[in-house]
Amino acid sequence: MAKNSLERYTHYYERWASNQSSRQKALSDLHQMQTVHIEKLSDTQCQPESQLKFITEAWLQIVECRRVLKWTYAYGFYLAEHEHAKKQFFEYLQGEAESGLERLHQCAEKELQVFLNGDGPSKDFNDFRTKLAGLTSVTRNYFENLVRELENGLCDVDSNGAASSKATGSKNAAGSSKGRGGRGKGTVRASMSSRITDDNHWSCEQCTYANVRSATACQMCNQPRR
Repeated sequence: MAKNSLERYTHYYERWASNQSSRQKALSDLHQMQTVHIEKLSDTQCQPESQLKFITEAWLQIVECRRVLKWTYAYGFYLAEHEHAKKQFFEYLQGEAESGLERLHQCAEKELQVFLNGDGPSKDFNDFRTKLAGLTSVTRNYFENLVRELENGLCDVDSNGAASSKATGSKNAAGSSKGRGGRGKGTVRASMSSRITDDNHWSCEQCTYANVRSATACQMCNQPRR
C-alpha cells in the first residue's frame, strides 16, 4: 500500500516538475523570440514586426498552457480514486489539451526554424502564419474548456460514467493522438472518443473537435465539414 502511494505521488510530481521545467524553457524561448528572432524574421521575410505578433502570441499561449498543465497534475493527484468516471473524464480532457499543446509547440519551435534559417522571403510564410495562428486559437480553446471543467468539479460526467452531451457537444475534442501526461491515457481517450464521436457528433479532420451533427463547420477551428 505504501509502495503504491509512493509510486502514485512520484508519477504526478514528476509530471508537475516536467511541465514547470518546460514552462521555464518556454519563457526563455519567448524572450529570445522577442529580443532576437522577430527582428531577424522581419528582415528576411520583408514584413514589419507588427505583422509578426502571431508568433509571440503563440509563445505566450505555450507559456500559459504549461502553467495550467502543471497544476492539472496536482488536481489529478487529489482527485478521489473511487470516482472512476470523473478520473477517466479528467484524464481524457487533460490528454486532449496536452496533445493540442504539443502540436502548437512543434509548429512554433520546429517549423518556424525553416524561416529563421532562410536567406530571403518564403512563399510558404503566409501558410505558416495561418497554421500557427489557428493552432494558437484551437489550443487556447482546449485549455479554456479544461479549466472550465475543473472549476465546475467535472460535473459534466453523468451517473452512468460517461461525459454528458453538453460537455461532448460543446466543450471537448475527440482525438487519437498521444499524450505524455497520464497512465493508461491512450486507452482512456480512445474509449472517451468512441463515446463522443457517436451518431450525434462528427469529428473535425483538422483539430479533431467533436461537433454536433447539425454543425456545418467546426465550432473550434471553423473548418468546413467534409
